[in-house]
Amino acid sequence: MTVFAAFLRAVNVGGTGKIAMGDLKALCERLGFEEVRTYIQSGNVVFRSDRDAASAKALLAKALTARMNSPVEVHVRSAAQLRRTIAGNPFPQAPPNRVIVFFLDATPEKDAIDGLRIPGNEAVRVVGREIFVYYPDGQGRSKLRLPQAKTGTGRNLNTVAALAEMAGGR
Repeated sequence: MTVFAAFLRAVNVGGTGKIAMGDLKALCERLGFEEVRTYIQSGNVVFRSDRDAASAKALLAKALTARMNSPVEVHVRSAAQLRRTIAGNPFPQAPPNRVIVFFLDATPEKDAIDGLRIPGNEAVRVVGREIFVYYPDGQGRSKLRLPQAKTGTGRNLNTVAALAEMAGGR
């Protein structure tokens, strides 16, 4: 069995897509996932499954779409992938709460951030399937518009590290 972390897009953020984490946990258990644990109210869940990542993602997305009455995007990473994401952080000197990792389904094109207009002091790097953004002045104040954020979902490095620890400690 593999341990996965699932990141739900646009769940419990800004009053949209509300689901209690206890309900998310119960839904995952009904799907046959084991050792299910959630982390904070922003749609993060760690579980063990004998499915592969694509199958687990599809099953969870379908169940959430039915539960929420609208499509819910889900991004799934194994514990090993989360550890590699943390190790690949291109901004190791930055405070982890100021570095956001955008999880995507596919590796962005080589020119994914070429020509990106960076209106402030932000820095953007592509590493594998993820895009890292360092927001030195805070994400809430930033005017940066990352086109991939429409399909991906972001978490700060503190959250990613907590999920990696939850996933790796099994």
